[in-house]
Amino acid sequence: MAKIPVMQAVVEILKSEGVDIVYGCPGAAILPLYKAMEQDGGIAHLIVRHEEGATHMADGWSRTTGGVGVAVGTSGPAGTNMITGLYTAQADSVPIICITGQAATAKLHQEAFQAVDIVGVAEPVTKWAVQVKEAAQVPWVFREAFRIARSGRPGPVLIDLPIDVQKQEIEWDASIDAPLPVVPVEPHPPRVERALDLLLAAERPLILAGGGVIIADAHAELRELAELLQVPVQATLMGKGALDEDHPLYAGMTGVQTSQRYGNASFLESDLVLALGARFGDRHTGDLDVYRGDRRFIHVDIEPTQIGKVFGPDLGVVSDTRLFLRAILDLARARGVRREAGAWVSRVRELKATLTRREDFDNVPIKAPRIYKEINEFYSADTYFVTAIGLYQIWGGQHQKAFRPRHYQVCGQAGPLGWEIPAAIGVKTALARTEPDAEVVGIVGDYGFQFLVEELAVAAQYDIPFVLIMINNEYLGLIRQAADHGGYAMNYQVDIHYDEAGTDNVKIMEAYGCAGTRVVEPGGIRPALEWARKEAGRTSRPVLVEIMIEREADTANGVRIDAIREFEPVS
Repeated sequence: MAKIPVMQAVVEILKSEGVDIVYGCPGAAILPLYKAMEQDGGIAHLIVRHEEGATHMADGWSRTTGGVGVAVGTSGPAGTNMITGLYTAQADSVPIICITGQAATAKLHQEAFQAVDIVGVAEPVTKWAVQVKEAAQVPWVFREAFRIARSGRPGPVLIDLPIDVQKQEIEWDASIDAPLPVVPVEPHPPRVERALDLLLAAERPLILAGGGVIIADAHAELRELAELLQVPVQATLMGKGALDEDHPLYAGMTGVQTSQRYGNASFLESDLVLALGARFGDRHTGDLDVYRGDRRFIHVDIEPTQIGKVFGPDLGVVSDTRLFLRAILDLARARGVRREAGAWVSRVRELKATLTRREDFDNVPIKAPRIYKEINEFYSADTYFVTAIGLYQIWGGQHQKAFRPRHYQVCGQAGPLGWEIPAAIGVKTALARTEPDAEVVGIVGDYGFQFLVEELAVAAQYDIPFVLIMINNEYLGLIRQAADHGGYAMNYQVDIHYDEAGTDNVKIMEAYGCAGTRVVEPGGIRPALEWARKEAGRTSRPVLVEIMIEREADTANGVRIDAIREFEPVS
């Protein structure tokens, strides 16, 4: 078997694992990999302005394609800059691989330049973090990294490569190599039987679609089961898009923040919940005593240790969500089970029609719900959205509709500020071959916008168009709200003034070779969105629509952030 540079083998492995683009920036300790990518030419590369941005781009690519995104950095601070992205991917079950360069193995104990124990730093926020000390191990470590990233509950892996290891040659033949198999997690048949028995015995059942439905590409099976048994479907924040929100059986979202009033009401009237790939996160459950009530729970999850982590369900099923849904569908058909819509479905539809939040505000300053009304009416079901953390995540959960899986992408648990711009780049580049004309829209806040704003330079350099809709209240609204509810009555360091010394976000866009406009009246929203669409298409660059809103956004438009049981009227 002929010898080849070990980094050439890595590039060949990346391609065979479905990687068509890598996000990163070169440095002295990772140059052998970059040289191999240059010589091969089969993998595109975007040079980022910050390594955290690279991880979020890989994250957005992975959420869109279902594959394993890849980010690359050199040694030292490059790796530590990636930690937030690794944590974000781990929290939301996103498979990415971060590759870092490292000082020579003989220098690691001598505090060499930019030598840091990145494996030790990354271990708490990865499924696997490994430093490769033998060149012959490199191909196998990469194969195992992809297998681990994809297996069970997906997640991130970090591979650290000392520079001396990268420079070696190994025996490797790509023609007889292949990805390692990922073993499917199938449900135990008796538990599927019990799950169907419980579902059929319930008078007011709900299906709760979590992020596991999206990850498993189980949306078709979810809809099929819901329609066969006429069971209303709710979604968690990570499950938005698992079922078209205009579907007659869609029953909203339950939670203390990202929720609908009719979703909370439907949930509290239910007597059984079939939870599919959901974590029972604290912003979804709120008060556990209220959340659990007298209802029964079936928890299906691919990761065994997730079951019982928050509370013990009446039935736990370890399974890939899609395989479980197929199994329970086959069982229901074998039994000849089929239900018509009854009183419970009618009740859920009644709640959905009546317990709504107002959106048709004409106020100046603009009220946030009006923005989401315009977004829902302007953009098609084919549009891809990315959004992150803050009041606009709450408003998005409450008001924005999602129609298809992988089209509403939100960093849920970690909530890093600045995620949207690099994530939008990852989403748009993921669609380059399959849906090159697809619209990508990032919904951002005025504060988080500035955290990784430098990645606009990447989009401008590589002609990556998308629209950013900024909801700007000029202060840290969610922090003020949290302070008020926490009893701090704090008004300290939460203002981001828009005065002469403040930030002009439109000029920031222009400085990066992009464009932007500011909206101050509700009637200006639609024309601005139309302009942004045309401008992004004309320039092939990001475009900003900055919408100035009211500063007082207390109680997140009608529902307190601290109690699932609250249903105050909307003013």
